[in-house]
Amino acid sequence: MASFVSSSPEETMAIGERIAANLKKGSIVALYGTLGAGKTCITKGIGRFLGIDEAITSPSYTIISEYTTRHPDILPFYHIDAYRLEGDDDFIALGGEELLFGEGISVIEWSERLKSTIPAGAITVTITLLEDGHRHITIEGLETLK
Repeated sequence: MASFVSSSPEETMAIGERIAANLKKGSIVALYGTLGAGKTCITKGIGRFLGIDEAITSPSYTIISEYTTRHPDILPFYHIDAYRLEGDDDFIALGGEELLFGEGISVIEWSERLKSTIPAGAITVTITLLEDGHRHITIEGLETLK
């Protein structure tokens, strides 16, 4: 387990880049944290490392956004926001399982809404908003963090 404290969006994105350096085809990153904790910021860092040229925004209304990366071994990148889903059945009905268990990388915001779908081997990132505005970020599921 790795643990960090971030004091800015840029630091949070840099942590996302460090996570991305360890990802491979089929990796699933489950993000946990309250509204405004920095889940999309971490995702932007992952996307930046993978060479995504498009602006990454929270897919709160589209639920799933697909991006093309410039990384030679990783295509595509799925950014999933489960906030508006009732649970696993809604995600499965959208075809989400096919994405998760494909060859791309999936990053899921509001992962607590998909408890049955997210596999035990997923990388979990928990972001806690501290009283001083900093973020405490805990990463589990990676043996090392480059």
